[in-house]
Formats: sequence, C-alpha cells, structure tokens
Amino acid sequence: MSITVSSELLETIADGVATLTLNRPERRNALSPDIINGLLEALPRLSADPSVGAIVVTGAGRSFCAGGDVKAMSEASQPTDLDEATRRLRGRMETARLLHELPTPIIAMLNGAAAGAGLSLALACDLRIAAESARLVTAFANVALSGDYGGSYFLSKLVGTAKAREMYYLADPVDASEALRLGLVNCVVADDQLTATTMALASRVANGPRDALSLMKSNFNAAETATLHEMLDLEARHHAPSATTDDHREAVRAFVEKRAPRFHRDQET
Repeated sequence: MSITVSSELLETIADGVATLTLNRPERRNALSPDIINGLLEALPRLSADPSVGAIVVTGAGRSFCAGGDVKAMSEASQPTDLDEATRRLRGRMETARLLHELPTPIIAMLNGAAAGAGLSLALACDLRIAAESARLVTAFANVALSGDYGGSYFLSKLVGTAKAREMYYLADPVDASEALRLGLVNCVVADDQLTATTMALASRVANGPRDALSLMKSNFNAAETATLHEMLDLEARHHAPSATTDDHREAVRAFVEKRAPRFHRDQET
C-alpha cells in the first residue's frame, strides 16, 4: 500500500513494515515544515496501526537527510520573539522524541549523508543500517549553531560524552566503517544491498513478537536513567505478563516442535 503523506514525505506499507521516505532529493532531504509536520502526524498513527510491526525512515536520492535547510536559513529574517521561536522549535523537535519513545521499533536506513538534525533523527531510531557511501556529521559547528533534535543526548548515549563532544565541536565527517566501529550504526552494506538488507531486517522485526518487542524498547528507554532496583521492578512488571500472551505460548510450542514460530497471525494483512 502506498500513501502520499505530502509531496515531501512518502509512505508505504508492506509485509508489516511502514516506510517513510523524506522526499526532497534536490535539497538533500533537508527538513521542511511539510516533512516535520508529516512525521509528527505519521509516526504515532503508524505506531498505533495493528498492521504495522516496524517503521523504516529513509531519504530519497543519495542523501538520508541534510538536517536544517541552510539556504532557507539564509533567506529567513531574524526572529523578533525568541520565546516564540524557541517554542516552535521545541514543537518540531517532538519528532525525535516520537522516534525514540513510540513502542514500535524504528529503523533508520542511511542511504547517504546524515547531517545536523538529520543525524539527530537517525540517532533517535532504534537501529541504523548504513550504505557504504553513508557519511555522518554533526555539522552544527559549521553553521554556528549549538544543535537540536536531541543529537547531544543520543550521541552521548551511543559513543560517550568525550567522543560526542569531539564530534560536535570539530564537526568532522565520519564514514560508514568508522560509524560502525564507534557503534553509531548496526550494520554497513554495499549501496546496492541497502534496501534489501534493511527491509529483510525490518520484516523480521515486524513479524516477531510485537508486544514483547515493544516492552523491550520500553525497558531500554527506562534503563537510560533508571537505577538497577528500578529496572528490576520494571522488568518484572513487563516480563510476567509477557508469559501469559498467545505469542509466548506459540513460541514455546514452536521450540518444542522444532519449527519457526508464527506470531500474531490475526494481524496479518
């Protein structure tokens, strides 16, 4: 199924996987009001859709997302009300929170450069699959901005504060192999294998035990700030109900019968 959220954000759903494609290739998919508003609408809707078990975010053409539209910045007038400008920016930045906190696993398919806020959005996703040609760069220092969309938070969690500060202060690009070494991406594949590899992974996630995976995501998000005692309590509250689900019973039967489990057949489309 193919849906046009807007001309700048395309949506497809197949085999339980929803794909959102940033569609401004002539501007390296730099963020625009249409893209941001489209993501703010589509992400929670897709996460609540029982036919969707995973979401993939990618870019059209040869870039994932260049971040803020620097050309548009050069043409914009300076805000006269900083409080209002801050409020509006904070509203747009909810996109990163949705990517990180929605219960559905979300995968960034990095088909090219991810820069600035584009990198921040990629880092907000659960997993990142990169093409060999992908390049990651914080970029904010290059345009004398301090950074937005949660990049400083996500980068610090992934690589540690010292490396995160270096990447922000110097804004040196990181190629795909170095990104893999640093733990910024989960997998690097040849450019012509990127879509097939990412979609195979996304389909595997989408057709897995969805309730359990959502609880896993909740556990990992809580682990970013929780104490061990709090995590043990939370894991117990999540794990015990998991043992009562149809998916768990099916997985146990499949294990005993030495076959692959077939989850949530009632949700198939």
